[in-house]
Amino acid sequence: MTRLDPTGTDMIEQIDQPAMLAQAQTWSAVNTGTANLAGLAVQAGLLADAFSALPGEVSLTDPAPVTGIDAGGAEFEKPHGQHLVLRVRPDAVRRLLLTGHMDTVFPADDPFQAQTWLDDTTLNGPGLADMKGGIAVMLHALLALESTDAAAGIGYDVLINADEETGSLSSAALIEELARGKYAALTYEPSALPDGTLAHARGGTGNYSLIVKGQSAHAGRNPQDGRNAIVAAAALVLGLKRLETPDCPVNPAKIEGGAANNVVPDNAVLRFNIRPKEPAAGERFEAGLQALMREIRQSHEVSIHLHGGVTRPPKPVDGRAQKLFDLVRDCGSVLGQEIGWQSTGGVCDGNNIAACGVPVVDTMGVRGGAIHSPQEFMIVPSLKERAALSALVLHRLASGDEL
Repeated sequence: MTRLDPTGTDMIEQIDQPAMLAQAQTWSAVNTGTANLAGLAVQAGLLADAFSALPGEVSLTDPAPVTGIDAGGAEFEKPHGQHLVLRVRPDAVRRLLLTGHMDTVFPADDPFQAQTWLDDTTLNGPGLADMKGGIAVMLHALLALESTDAAAGIGYDVLINADEETGSLSSAALIEELARGKYAALTYEPSALPDGTLAHARGGTGNYSLIVKGQSAHAGRNPQDGRNAIVAAAALVLGLKRLETPDCPVNPAKIEGGAANNVVPDNAVLRFNIRPKEPAAGERFEAGLQALMREIRQSHEVSIHLHGGVTRPPKPVDGRAQKLFDLVRDCGSVLGQEIGWQSTGGVCDGNNIAACGVPVVDTMGVRGGAIHSPQEFMIVPSLKERAALSALVLHRLASGDEL
């Protein structure tokens, strides 16, 4: 297909950009930092109302338990908001998964709370690109699809989680459950570049804490009786950097702990991140980490407890995933949009979906940029542009296109 047929034209003409913009602005005005449970509850209610315009059942799912490590090395439970799920035609033979997230990186007390027009087509505001504009794109693409006869031949689940910005730990199992058996998936992160370029292959990520317990002692009278947890943590940092390889960067980020200057510290917490570019790289790192922990336990006479791990596996692009990228490109061409892609070191829920063996394109949201900063912006005409792109991709999949 090189141009729109009458059905495609009618489908896309009914996409309502002013309504999309109004929704994105309303949602952006609600602070939804991942830890702002009150704001997330308000946002979840607004989204439930909006997505109730689609057939199917909207529900809010409680987050799975997640624990963290405090500065003293103690484990604690981290609260999270509820996740929105919509299920449409669950008995359809071909079913898709569409995902997004309602949380942002801006906490409730962040000064970046307002929207500002930078010019006639560019709007600055918290979460507009990442990804409340993307949620509007998803919703209106589905509304457009539902206006066609082809929609009856396909089913889909929608997940909008509340914890993507902190790794989707409380929604990971839900993502896996919803991805199971799906033919393909689309995720509505903003485009990788403001020109609409998609993210292609992605590396993975893992967040870890090493809790080191030593023995306190007087730094002047009997330091030989102490076992310095800070020194052991520093040795771990050097060891971690020795484990680093080109296909698995390691970033020791923070050491917490210690006591008064005249006390040998008996506690330290080392936090670090890894970015494996392929699954084997992460596995090699894990084996090296266990050996390093054994070495430091013995040489420094301390105990070491590991918390965390790889939270998002690397996302390679296999043959079926590439066919989905090609379909998006071809649909863009029909619409006069030039769609390209590039690999990235960033991660998102697309990593989790791909790990379930489901082809996914995970940057179907708006064009914009400067995300995770007070300069975040959305290119407003991309709301309808990207909704049209998604609607055409969904229609092609509903009409029987094969991956």
